[in-house]
Amino acid sequence: MKNQVAGTGLAMAVCLLMGACGKKFDPASGAVTSAQVLQASNSDLVAIDRPQQFPLVTAARIDVPEILNVTGAVFPDIAREVPVISLANGRVVDIRTRLDDDVTKGQLLFSVQSPDITSAFDTYVKSVSDEQMANKAYLRAQELYKHGAIAQAMLEQEEDAERDAKADEDAAEQQLKIFGVDKNHPSTVVNVFAPISGVIIAQNVTNAAAAGVALSGNATAFTIADLSKVWVLCDVYENDLPKVGIGQEAEIRLPAYPDKLLKGRISDIGPVLDPTIRTAKVRIEVANPKILRLGMYVTATLTSRTKSAHAAIPASAILHMHDRDWVFVPAGQGHFKRVEIAAGVTLPDGRQVILSGIAPEQQVVANVLSLEETLEAQ
Repeated sequence: MKNQVAGTGLAMAVCLLMGACGKKFDPASGAVTSAQVLQASNSDLVAIDRPQQFPLVTAARIDVPEILNVTGAVFPDIAREVPVISLANGRVVDIRTRLDDDVTKGQLLFSVQSPDITSAFDTYVKSVSDEQMANKAYLRAQELYKHGAIAQAMLEQEEDAERDAKADEDAAEQQLKIFGVDKNHPSTVVNVFAPISGVIIAQNVTNAAAAGVALSGNATAFTIADLSKVWVLCDVYENDLPKVGIGQEAEIRLPAYPDKLLKGRISDIGPVLDPTIRTAKVRIEVANPKILRLGMYVTATLTSRTKSAHAAIPASAILHMHDRDWVFVPAGQGHFKRVEIAAGVTLPDGRQVILSGIAPEQQVVANVLSLEETLEAQ
């Protein structure tokens, strides 16, 4: 008895939604007749005394790519992430930038007062003096050899000494260049400049702190990231991995900017699954229009390269109720059965792809919301 009452209530509700109690003119009698909703024992069935008033449409077969929606977060491209270090050990005496600042290549970041510079310049000065002395001795040996005053072996010895002194001078000069010191204008303070343009995403140094690769603490004073292109790392379940591939395009949507749609491309599919949730990391490279921030959550829509067959029906055949989608299929003997479906994308011709619930070639009620117009057309 409860099922009959539930079935009658559903049928009446569907009648109101679909206009199933709409009127029709009978030319034989001149009277107005109505489609009547009858009782049905199943709450998903609707019994109609004139089912022919509900035109049916056959679901078409359409091959469409699989659509996969995944969530992820924004990370820097590690190939565009550069540490900033001071090769000269010492104490920081001036900081010109700080965390989150935008910097350009060649911009002064900080200065270090270093005893390494004093030692390197002292070595350079001594090497210059030694080279000059060795060169004079070599020139003198050449003159003596021309006059037969010394043997050739002694001349070769002085030539070798001059070459060694020149090599030492070049090495000392190169050391000053590595530290960023001008040999003609030496200073104990070394300036450290930005190696690339980008954003400072990490800072490990303050004024009066120690800096350099040989001192205790973090050798990286700053980390600069070029955020013109970033990574979106998404978790894709094991069963969905066959749907994705390297080079596949992705659409990126941001909860913070719902009106923005970004395009990306899959550049890597992680070879290791998370043993707990059975997902792999899929990396999407995205050009950043200066709205993507590190750590921001995003939704990525991936379109599979392979296609699968689905049903396609007019959008008017779908009933949207309680955040769910339904269609009505003929069940024989004047009955229509309510079937829940999963609707996909809308096609340009107004049809909608059905991901699950009905199959191609299956019939459904063509119009669940405009039955009165259907009745007038009959």
